[in-house]
This record gives sequence, C-alpha cells and structure tokens, in this order.
Amino acid sequence: MKKILALVLALVMVLCAASALADGIKVGIINLDPSESGYRQANVADLNATFTAENGYDATFVTAPTADKQLEAAQGFITAGVKYILVSAAETTGWDEVLEAAKEAGIGVFLFDRLIDCSSDLFTAAVVSDMPAEGEKAVAWLESLGLEKYDVLHIQGQLGSAAQLGRSGALADKCAADDKWTIVHEGTGGDSWSEDEAHAIALAAIDAGKTFNVVYAENDGMARGVVTALDEKGITHGVNGDVIIMGFDCNAWALEKLLAGEWNYDGQCSPFQAAVIDGMIKKLEAGEALELPDDKIIYNEEKGFDATTITQEDIDTYGLK
Repeated sequence: MKKILALVLALVMVLCAASALADGIKVGIINLDPSESGYRQANVADLNATFTAENGYDATFVTAPTADKQLEAAQGFITAGVKYILVSAAETTGWDEVLEAAKEAGIGVFLFDRLIDCSSDLFTAAVVSDMPAEGEKAVAWLESLGLEKYDVLHIQGQLGSAAQLGRSGALADKCAADDKWTIVHEGTGGDSWSEDEAHAIALAAIDAGKTFNVVYAENDGMARGVVTALDEKGITHGVNGDVIIMGFDCNAWALEKLLAGEWNYDGQCSPFQAAVIDGMIKKLEAGEALELPDDKIIYNEEKGFDATTITQEDIDTYGLK
C-alpha cells in the first residue's frame, strides 16, 4: 500500500511539473510601436522570437507608445500576476509607483532598450544602449571633421525618452561649450519619430531662410525625411555635398546611403536584448544568482559608421534588415 501511495505521489509531482512547464513562465512585455522605426521592428521581432511557448514562456505582448498606456499595461500585468515584466519605457520618469507595486508583488522587472529614472532597487536588471555614449560618439565624430563652423539642423526623437535625452544632450553640451557650434533650427518627430514630421521641419527651416551645414537626426527615418526635403530644394548632401547627414540605428538601407556617399554618419543602436534577458530569467528560475554590476545595467557595445570607411561587410554584419 505504501509503495502504491508513493508511486501515486510521484506521478502527481511529475504531472504538476509537466503542467507548470506547459503553462510556461508568465511574462508581460511592454514595447513601443514597431512602425516607429526599423530599429523597433527588429527589437519587437527579437522579443517575439525569444519569448515563445517553445522556449518555456507564457508571454503577453502589449504595444503602448505613450507613458500613460505603458503604466496602465504594467498595472494590468501586476493584477494578472505575471512573474516578470519587461518594458521599453516611452518616458524616463513617472514609474516609481508602478515599480514599487511590482516589487511588493514579487514580480521581477527587466528594462530593455531604455533606462528609467528610478532607484535600482525597483528593477531586476536593465539591458540597454548607452544613449549618452551614442550621442558623445556622434558629436566627437562630427568635431573630428574640423569644420570652420557647425550650423546644425537638429531633429529630435520622442521628447523625454532615453534615446532623445542621450543623443540631444551630447549635442546641446557641445553647442553650449563652443561658439562655433549652433543649433539653427530644432524640432521633433514626436512620439512616432516621424519621417514626415522631420520632412516638414526641414522644409520650414529652409523656407524661413535658415542655413545649415549639418543635419543631426536622432533616427534614420527622420534623417531620410530631411534628405527628401533637401532634394526637393536642390540642396546637396553627403560626402561631396553641402550638408552633412547624420542618423542613428544602422538600418541596412541607411548604411547603404553611407556607402553611396549620400549620407555621412550613422550611429549604431543595437535592438537585440531578448537573449540576454532570457538567459537571466532562466538563471533565476533555476535558483541561481545574477552576476550584475552595482547599477544592474548591462550596456550593448555599439559602433559609429563613417561614409568614407564603411564597407559592404559592415552593412551585411550590422545593418538592420
């Protein structure tokens, strides 16, 4: 009888384990709109390919392009009792209350793509791009050209986002420190980093008689919108042109523009963070401790590409398809 009972108990345990495995690790993933950019499309595809039932997850994906929608989604995941929340924040502030609630509920929070301005006690880890470093690298490249003056048309991304703050900050700091550097006109592509908005901003600047020799656009799509405006107005650009074109994200089509000499610089922003987060979750599920720096931030290593040195191999290796 005891042997039968033991066998029954063992079978129950196996069935329970199998059921838990079948259910998967409950994860809620909050991301921005994939139509925002090629970068975001690649980021969303990377997450979708990683957090699957076959890989042991019961994942729910939410597209939320604004901070209020993201906070609402996060609160919904807390109520639903997920085990982990992953978020690419639309804005860097305003998260403390929701993150406190997640912590109290025992939910692990992973930041990806963008940091949040909060105590590191409120998240498990962050896998992100170093946005200030991206801006600093781009500005250093521009400074290395040794121009007599830098009159910049600045097209910003979503105001308040980590990407915008980092990329804008480096340029603003340089302009404040050096009289040769001036932002002659500035505008934003808005929450969607809109190519059409960038096109309109450039046309408005040109029609207002403002002259510039540098376009510093905070993603490739907006850079393309400006270039379209320049072409419409007969203004040359690129390696042998009158206006230097700078973008970010390293879409393959944008790097092709560099190779053709139509653009001058593109800063890399890697969208691939899913595998790193997956690895950390699997470690936690196995009862292992994570080995993290004190600030819990893991930065992607990223490059900047120059039209005069880029190769087809660079495009094949680093270009986002």
